Amino acid sequence: MPENQNIQKNSDNEAMLQEIVQNTEMGKNTLDELMGLTYDQKLKDEMMRQKNEYRRLNQQAHTALDAIGAQAKGQSAAARMSVSMGIRTRTMLDKSTRNLATMLAEGSGQALAFSTQDMPGRSVTNPSGEGNMRGPQDAFTEHLRNNISQLRRQFRTGSFTAEICTANTRAKTEYAICYDTALAPADVVQTLKQRLAGVQIPVLLDSTYFASFLKQDKLNLFPAAAYTERPATACARICEGKIVILVSGSPLAMVVPSFFAEHFECLDDYSSGAVFAGLIRLLKYLAFLLAVFGPGLYVMAVSFAPELIPVHLLAKLAQGEASTPLPPMPEMLAVTLLLEIVREAGLRAPKSISHTVSLVGALIIGETAVSAGIISVPVLTMAAAATIATLAVPALYEQSILFRFAVILLAGLFGVPGLACGALLILAMACGSDPFGYDYLYPLMPPGKAALRDGFVRAIWSRLAQKGEVLPRHAKE
Repeated sequence: MPENQNIQKNSDNEAMLQEIVQNTEMGKNTLDELMGLTYDQKLKDEMMRQKNEYRRLNQQAHTALDAIGAQAKGQSAAARMSVSMGIRTRTMLDKSTRNLATMLAEGSGQALAFSTQDMPGRSVTNPSGEGNMRGPQDAFTEHLRNNISQLRRQFRTGSFTAEICTANTRAKTEYAICYDTALAPADVVQTLKQRLAGVQIPVLLDSTYFASFLKQDKLNLFPAAAYTERPATACARICEGKIVILVSGSPLAMVVPSFFAEHFECLDDYSSGAVFAGLIRLLKYLAFLLAVFGPGLYVMAVSFAPELIPVHLLAKLAQGEASTPLPPMPEMLAVTLLLEIVREAGLRAPKSISHTVSLVGALIIGETAVSAGIISVPVLTMAAAATIATLAVPALYEQSILFRFAVILLAGLFGVPGLACGALLILAMACGSDPFGYDYLYPLMPPGKAALRDGFVRAIWSRLAQKGEVLPRHAKE
């Protein structure tokens, strides 16, 4: 009886050792195939370490088989061919490090998934386009997982979700959909996922590439989403039930749904006193109106309604216009266009000469043009004031420029009716925009307590903390 038990034990040991031999040979062959497909040195080093470990175990299994007088049976040729064909099939379209690391983790009952890429990149720095005096000073970087980590550091709750997806691009760029499952509406999240999954573009370099695919009305100039480079701002939007989209390689986060009033808010509004924050917010609204309607209003008043201008001021304006060869409308269009050219040249030029470009442009347009009588001082002053006012609301810069040109043309051609039509057209665009079914002008329109709580002005924190709804409940059907 003991002899039979020994025979059975030796048989079991042999079977186990044969399985170890075959599995270790399969592991070595698999690693040989994968090492020839990656250029990531860090991943290659890890593969070599695992291969050496497989080789050590294989040798020990061979030694144990020799000790019991058994012949080792290695991996069959059919099995090796099957492994090779499987790897080539899975890497035919995707040879990324992420895919290779995933293949290495497969076959194990438990695995820890992490990025094996060690690519150079810049460290976390201060935001370049969103300045604030108080609060966090860090900004997003070009690393997707680092950006997600920054959100998790500030949003420490189990309901926070960051779903990493792959875009339909040639480069298979990754993007993340970040939201709070307890706050974000499920229908909005599902709709957003469907729209992003259906996006097919050749390349995805920034989160703004998704914007046009999220808009239902392509002719509406108001943005379909808001953007931020601050993790703190993104975290605050998630707490409001919004969804944040991060794209690999982009330091700019997209926030949906977006409302008009959000473009006039900043972190300093909530770290300052309510009275001061309300004053600053009203100044931003006035700056937006000046940027859009200021030049057009000037052209309309000088050309069609001089009786609206005080006599002393009218005499100064008439004196200035009499010294220039152009009528008010083409003069204002020319000055506005030249200021935008100077701004664009200063923005795109190398940093070493950008200040020179701005200085030379200001001297040429300001001093030379006025001295030569090509441009009047009132027109130049109004155009410059409108340009500066545009920078008070940088999130609506593009819209402000386009609206300004349209208002100047309408006011210069049709006078008061043209100016009114321009205002109604802009208002109609704002009212017609419904990001994911919500009112774009919330909480400003319709006027109510919400506009005084956190709209045109900001209430004190004790009232803000009592805010009931996360997203407005009066969503459009």
